[in-house]
Order: sequence, then C-alpha cells, then structure tokens
Amino acid sequence: MNAICVFCGANFNGDEKLKAAIEELAELMVNQNISLVFGGGKVGVMGLIANAVLQRGGKAIGVIPGFLMDKEVGHKGLTEMHVVENMHQRKQLMNDLCDGIITLPGGLGTLEEFFETLTWLQLGLHHKPIGLLNINGFYDFLLKQMDVMVENRFLKPANRKLVLSSNNPQELLKLMQNFKAKPEEVWFKDQNLS
Repeated sequence: MNAICVFCGANFNGDEKLKAAIEELAELMVNQNISLVFGGGKVGVMGLIANAVLQRGGKAIGVIPGFLMDKEVGHKGLTEMHVVENMHQRKQLMNDLCDGIITLPGGLGTLEEFFETLTWLQLGLHHKPIGLLNINGFYDFLLKQMDVMVENRFLKPANRKLVLSSNNPQELLKLMQNFKAKPEEVWFKDQNLS
C-alpha cells in the first residue's frame, strides 16, 4: 500500500490510549513509506494524525471542502491539499487517492465515510481493504450491530467479513496488506424484480 486514507473525528476526547495508537499508526505508516490521505483538518484527531505523520517526515495529503477551508480548520502544513466543492467530492477523492482505509474513533461524519466506502466495496466499486482501529472497544457495539444484521439476514456473512478490525495498529495494517476482496453478490441478484 502506497497510501492509506484515515477517516477520523474533527474532535479529540483527550484519550491517551487513542493518542498513543495514533502515534504508533503514524510511525508504522512512515516506516513503510505509506502516505496519509485524510480530511485535511488541523483540528481534533485529524490534526493529531497529520502532525504525527509530518513530524516523522512522512507525507500527509488533505482533502477538504472549500467551506471548511474558509472556516480556517484546514491544515496549513501538509504535503498536498486538495480543496473540493462538497463532502461527497471529498470522500470520492480520498478514496481515489488511497490503497486502503482505516477508520479511527470519530462521530457521525466518520461513520458516514466508513459506511459509504464499505458499501462501495460490497458493490465491487473498489477492492481496497477497510479497517476499524478499535481503540478501547470504541467500535465493539458497531461490530456487534453488523453481527445482528447477519443474524437477521440483512447482511451476508461474506460481506460482514469485509470489515477488518483490531485494537492494534500493526495487526490492522497486516490484515489490510493480506486482504483479498470477496464480496458476495448483493441480495437482488438472485431475485426476479419484474
């Protein structure tokens, strides 16, 4: 992988375990010559991961909508900054620029980015690994909800397996590097819709 897109929050809750995981992830990425692609902000977890990569001599590529750049939350010290028109273009370009996706703890926007790119993977629109860095069990309930979706036959087991997760950055990167996309055909493929 030459570049990893990191979805994460524009807030930081002060969690020292999360901060340590961000530092470890940045170290691993720079040591493996993997560029960071992220939302371009200087605030919250976004700012922490960008600064951690830059401080180690790595590349940090931001993608930010103009209206957020105008509110002065755009990071000024990045390797590259792409200013786009809207949130959808941001997500599309971030996906286009990367070879894999890691989702750190965050809020609604982080989850929206995770689920849309996961849906794209399920539909075969890309074949990139998608991982959750599950620090302090942050995503335990989300992972359980996906298991409930499988149990209730709204999500195929093969598509549930598309979500890689670990609480360890090194383990997650290894899972991603060994990933082979095998989404199962979507439910309507076998149905007569006429």
